[in-house]
Amino acid sequence: MESREDLKSILPYLPLVIRSSSLSWPSEAMVEALKAMARGPSHSGVNSGEVLFLAISDLRNHAFYLSSDVLAPFAPHGYALFFDDLMSKEESTIWFEQIVPALANLLLRFPSLLETHYQQHAGSGRVNGVQSGLRLLPSQEPGIVLISQELIGALLGCSLFCLFPISNRDVEHLPMINFDHMFASLYDSYKESQENKIRCIIHYFERICSYIPMGHVSFERKVLPLEHRPLCISYPKDTFWSNSVIPLCRFEVQNSGLIEDQSGEALEVDFANKYIGGGALNRGCVQEEIRFMTNPELIAGMLFLPSMADNEAIEIIGAERFSSYNGYASSFRFSGDYVDKRDVDCFGRHKTRIIAIDALCNPRLRQYRQECLLREINKAFCGFFDQSKSKSQQYERLFQESACSGAEPDQSIQDLMDMSGNNLLLNESTYTSDETNKGVSLNQAIGNYVDCQNLGYEDNFGIVTGNWGCGAFGGDPELKTIIQWLAASQALRPFISYYTFGLKALQNLDQVTRWILSHQWTVGDLWNMLVDYSYQKHNGQTSVGFFTWLLPSLHGHDAEMSDLPNMP
Repeated sequence: MESREDLKSILPYLPLVIRSSSLSWPSEAMVEALKAMARGPSHSGVNSGEVLFLAISDLRNHAFYLSSDVLAPFAPHGYALFFDDLMSKEESTIWFEQIVPALANLLLRFPSLLETHYQQHAGSGRVNGVQSGLRLLPSQEPGIVLISQELIGALLGCSLFCLFPISNRDVEHLPMINFDHMFASLYDSYKESQENKIRCIIHYFERICSYIPMGHVSFERKVLPLEHRPLCISYPKDTFWSNSVIPLCRFEVQNSGLIEDQSGEALEVDFANKYIGGGALNRGCVQEEIRFMTNPELIAGMLFLPSMADNEAIEIIGAERFSSYNGYASSFRFSGDYVDKRDVDCFGRHKTRIIAIDALCNPRLRQYRQECLLREINKAFCGFFDQSKSKSQQYERLFQESACSGAEPDQSIQDLMDMSGNNLLLNESTYTSDETNKGVSLNQAIGNYVDCQNLGYEDNFGIVTGNWGCGAFGGDPELKTIIQWLAASQALRPFISYYTFGLKALQNLDQVTRWILSHQWTVGDLWNMLVDYSYQKHNGQTSVGFFTWLLPSLHGHDAEMSDLPNMP
């Protein structure tokens, strides 16, 4: 065990130690305290929230690594408030007589579960040929971690009992992982939404203690390198976008419903904080935090995923949903059990794919600067693009920046033909760069190429998203909508399904996107229009939104769409 580099990287952040080449709890006193809790309240005396927190404090006192760590001041009151006052007597009895003992048993098995994890991830235990053992996934280093749902249950049990060391997490820019602040906030400034967040977590523990799920969840850090690397798509510059000849993908507008309720297989966007999870374990209760409450296995990533840089995204596959809910922010309410019926893949992961991308926070007028536009579109592209080596290599051959900025159309189409062999259904004699001619244009060729799916996508999933970077983050909804559409198209995703959540600023979104698609613009065409608009907006030359700037008829009904000028 001592020689494993992956274990070495994460061990300082775990509540375990290595003794005689085996993982174990730091002291025999901790083991005995957990054994007493596992026997039930008649042996441990843990029969209330107040006593539970005393037991947690006792466990922490037996762990030398926690000697300098201090929990949130109101945490004891929060545990007491929830379990002794807000829970019904019947719920409390079940919790302390059944759930707490089961969690204590799970924690007793935690060291052996982790050892088994590393044994399974030695040698051939890899995902798509890459290392996948539990480890720190530092910034600027792409990597993936695959964890069993059972091990995640043990990790979250440690969070509930506040057993993770926290004094060294700031150094690595890691988010909080213990639950003390979540309970402290309940007492310090009671809100019904905070109570219902905790109810989601408690329901998760009730579920896994009655039946341990046996699947897996993967967490991947995705990086667009700032410098060129072989087999990688590097961080795009403006010319990558302005010269792109990729056609825009299909755009679907959803004026009702929720991202997580979509029934198809797609990449679902998490409107993330740069610290994954955001305020999930504190007072936060918007899109990302709610997703982390209904799918609590997402919280496990907060243990080993430091904050995201501008050129990074995080993809999580397999997190099971356990809770139903209604409402949002202050109106959020837990509404009962949820049975996740999503199929599982060959790795045992539920086919729920979540892409965490963090937008600029409170950008105001600077969001219209070109460097900010570029930051946002590259952030979305990083999340949306399939970065597996084989696909990146194929993509790079076609879309490397030098080709975009200097290659002749004939050479670009030849590259397409070379990549696709005989499957493109296109020969050089039928190609022409003249859009009005009867031959096949470069854009049409690429469209045919995408249709043939010759990049080898196993899934070719679309993007399901909404008002990313808006709301609490203060972004321009029209701007962010177009940016996500461009990124999805450039990533060769077949469609983007956009949930407006009834936002008034997007009431004409369907009309605008249909009009744009009718003109057969490319990613480069629309990007250049967005850049022109943003320049005018930033310099005070226009005060209208992008949609009205693009289609003046949205502001007044005198102009007919047919009279609008075509793209120059």
